[in-house]
Amino acid sequence: MKLKLTWLMTLFMAFVMQFSFAQEKTITGTVTGASDGLPLPGVNVIVKGTSRGVQTDFDGNYTIKASADETLVFSFLSMKTTERAVGNATKVDVAMEDNLEALEEVVIEAYRTSTKETSNIASTTITAKTVEGRPNASFAQTLQGQVAGLNITTGNGQPGGDSTINLRGVSSLSGNTEPLFIIDGVPVDEDNFRSLNPNDIESLSVLKDAGATAIYGNRGANGVVLIKTRRGSYESGLKINYIGTTSFSTLQNHDYNLMNSREQLQLEKDFGSGFGATLSDAELAIRARQVNTEWLDVFFGTGLTQSHTLNLSSGGANLNSFTSFGYTDQEGILKKASDLKRFNFRNNVSGKSSDGKFNYGTSFTFNYSESNEPNSIGSGAINRNFVLGANQSVPYISPSSYEIYQGGNIPVVFANTPLFLLDRIDTYTRKESEIKVIANVNASYAFTDNLTFRTSFGGDFTDEHLLRVEAPYSFNALLFAATGDNTPGFSDQDVTRTVAMNFNNSLTWTKVFNDKHTVEVSLFSEYFKAHYKTFGFRQLGFDPATFSPGDGSAFVNDNTNDDNYVDTGRANIQNAGLFSYFGYADYDYDKRYGFSATLRRDASYRFASSNRWGTFWAVSGRWNISNEEFMNGSFFNELKLRGSYGTTGNQRIISFAGQFAYFGAADLTRDLFNTGGQYGGVNGLTVGQIGNNDLKWETIVQANIGLDFALANNRVRGSVDFYKRNTEDLFIATPIAPSLNGGVTSISANVGELENRGVDLELHYDLFKSNQDNGLNVTLNLVGNYNKQEILDLGPGGDVPFGLRVGGPIAEIYAAPYAGVNPANGNLLFLDIDGNLTEDITNSDQRATNKNIYPDFQGSFGLDADYKNFFFTTQFNYTIGVDRYDFDLQGFLDPTAIGQFRHSRDILRAWTQPGDITDIPSLNATNASDEGLSDRHLRESDYLRLRFIQFGYNVPRKALDKIGFTSLRAFVSGENLVTWSKWRGFDAEALGAAQNGYPTPKTYSLGIEFGF
Repeated sequence: MKLKLTWLMTLFMAFVMQFSFAQEKTITGTVTGASDGLPLPGVNVIVKGTSRGVQTDFDGNYTIKASADETLVFSFLSMKTTERAVGNATKVDVAMEDNLEALEEVVIEAYRTSTKETSNIASTTITAKTVEGRPNASFAQTLQGQVAGLNITTGNGQPGGDSTINLRGVSSLSGNTEPLFIIDGVPVDEDNFRSLNPNDIESLSVLKDAGATAIYGNRGANGVVLIKTRRGSYESGLKINYIGTTSFSTLQNHDYNLMNSREQLQLEKDFGSGFGATLSDAELAIRARQVNTEWLDVFFGTGLTQSHTLNLSSGGANLNSFTSFGYTDQEGILKKASDLKRFNFRNNVSGKSSDGKFNYGTSFTFNYSESNEPNSIGSGAINRNFVLGANQSVPYISPSSYEIYQGGNIPVVFANTPLFLLDRIDTYTRKESEIKVIANVNASYAFTDNLTFRTSFGGDFTDEHLLRVEAPYSFNALLFAATGDNTPGFSDQDVTRTVAMNFNNSLTWTKVFNDKHTVEVSLFSEYFKAHYKTFGFRQLGFDPATFSPGDGSAFVNDNTNDDNYVDTGRANIQNAGLFSYFGYADYDYDKRYGFSATLRRDASYRFASSNRWGTFWAVSGRWNISNEEFMNGSFFNELKLRGSYGTTGNQRIISFAGQFAYFGAADLTRDLFNTGGQYGGVNGLTVGQIGNNDLKWETIVQANIGLDFALANNRVRGSVDFYKRNTEDLFIATPIAPSLNGGVTSISANVGELENRGVDLELHYDLFKSNQDNGLNVTLNLVGNYNKQEILDLGPGGDVPFGLRVGGPIAEIYAAPYAGVNPANGNLLFLDIDGNLTEDITNSDQRATNKNIYPDFQGSFGLDADYKNFFFTTQFNYTIGVDRYDFDLQGFLDPTAIGQFRHSRDILRAWTQPGDITDIPSLNATNASDEGLSDRHLRESDYLRLRFIQFGYNVPRKALDKIGFTSLRAFVSGENLVTWSKWRGFDAEALGAAQNGYPTPKTYSLGIEFGF
């Protein structure tokens, strides 16, 4: 009886438990984003295994009925799907994490978007995560090392300085070689980003192969970089976000082993030249104790940078907006001569009709900057190049001497170089102010579910004012003043204005057949127009008593009987235009196979009517191997084979930087004549240029085969691309006989061919991947590129410009090999053109070295890690295969400069007597001038650099709730902190020979970001 009762009680309890779990109850909660803590509207909340579900409201709140034994599933676009068991809870709050893999699925392809699965092209997308909060005034510097094949060189420490950008090698000998940059649909100047705020960027997509760039035709030859700025979201409340950084920049180190004051004076005394040669031993010792100036510390210092960005975004059912305000104040490491101050405003608006058929958007940014940028950097101007003064000035002169001489009275000897330059800092003004506006208006209307019309109009407006003033009491003004001129000096004022407009219309038809066949066809027309105008004048004659830079108050008027102070004016107007029509077609079968084709016709104002039009095309295809049935259960999560082949054009066949980029070389098809004095002093005409009506586009023919892959549950992911890019109809200024052509020595012609071929590699490996919140995650990253350049053809005949040869690379260095020092007499030894050892060489002994300034291998590697609320990032950049002349080192070893400039201790190893075995020639070598024909100072400039490192902390959500913030993070970072290289100078990265250039600094930053 007792046993029966026990079983009855057990059955009863089981029934009660089952009933209690099966009984539905009301569950409420709030869904927010884990990264910013903001509420997420429109999140799908579904009871797992059922069709019961709701969506979160405007504030991220939801209400749903579920039983204790059920599970809620939360899903939202670009967020990781989250599951929560109901249990005993009646309130379930969820913080959803960004699904970075899903974000990467979206691929921006020129005038359309696709998914990674259905894209045929070779491209790389960089998100805002890797751009925001960096201390670089130009976002181009931040891109360095992040995209395979994109070689970015910033050999300039000027805040906001221009970078040289090449994608998959250099594609032209004389024309533009940099990618086309497009910001929110507007083509912009690729050499001027100093006025733009990098924190406004949402993503950057780099389009590489012909399948991606042929649709840009005449401007896609060197690749395309699409920049998308931040926008608001529909159905979202007001979000306010702030990010600020404070940075400290300092000069990188060098390894020139420079002499101190005592050593420099002793060298001069021993050599018998300079101030040291006039001193006794006792006087030399006293002077060395009294003065030992490190001029690097005088001219260079710590540059302070502050950057602040505040943005606001919100959105309703049919309208959203994003607004940002930015301010940057950056000091260069070159004291009192280098800085940038910038103000930014951006407003982006998106809207749609209630039925979703009509969509529109605007992008508008207004930017104002003021910069102080030194000129003559990289030159040998001892009275103008501050870096020369910092590098080469003798240490036994004190800055206090400048005050003694009072500027204009400085004795004119080379050893006083630093005093000339201290005076220039005090008496020379160079200010550049710029207004830059980039705006776009776009709209689309869906006539049917399959047919959509789009239109876009955008413009890039730049207004630049440059002021250069040399004071009448300055050393330079007095030095170059004419005899009897008591009011020297000058003032240059120039205003340059550029506006470039782009108008694009398209009609797109899409259709899905039988759920497997997807077809998309688009037709486009595009019109580009640009205008350039500059006006300036030089004003001479200033009264030193009332002089003030730039205001004209000290201007000296002409006398009634002379015209000594007439302003010299200058002006220029240029126009440029392009017209295009083109089409695009794409076909996809069941997300397994895909094919695309592009055809574009372009007309350029640069060419004669016979060659005005160019036709460019491309085809591309893919095979999603991982979507095949035979791949089910395989180790691969993704495996896609891609291929493309096509052509693009380059109509900018002569490269010009800055605002004049669109307008150079517009008259090469015309015969031009110069006026001037002829025989007997009579004015006349001479031939200035012989036009070539056959001049046409440079055409880049590119083939690409790529493989995208992901395996081991997506822990290993990446892509590899093999490419071959041939530039046909290469533009070369071809030599001609001057005696037959009025003294003209060359004619512009399309006569050559150039090839770049190589490999791009991107690889990511999740070393640790936690399935728990705040667990340890570590991802290793590798980006690499190998590129080989080769000139295939230089046209008929053997008369080609010096330094070019078939089979050689671009910008190949020609030199006679340096073979060391002759132990018998201390002279330099070389190898002549026949390989014989000699002390005497000529130009004919110089030969191709197969070396140049462009890398064979370049890229980066590093890691991204996070644990609990900490995060850590590193990026190491590397470059292999770069060779450059180190003219700075040459100067430090120059015996003819003893008594004039500073020297390296290396010179103490110089040959002194027969039998000496050394690498430094005699200071009295009789053939020292021949070294300029040799490779003695040609050096490897390969390097490995800690380009970026960052460590930070995200404040937990629970703590944020107490202080009213939705997100808060703090971080410290460093840029260019350590460089490993054989290069002895300050900056192994700089492009071209090293000669008193402005090196890029190393930078330490503190930053904070918060939202509410």
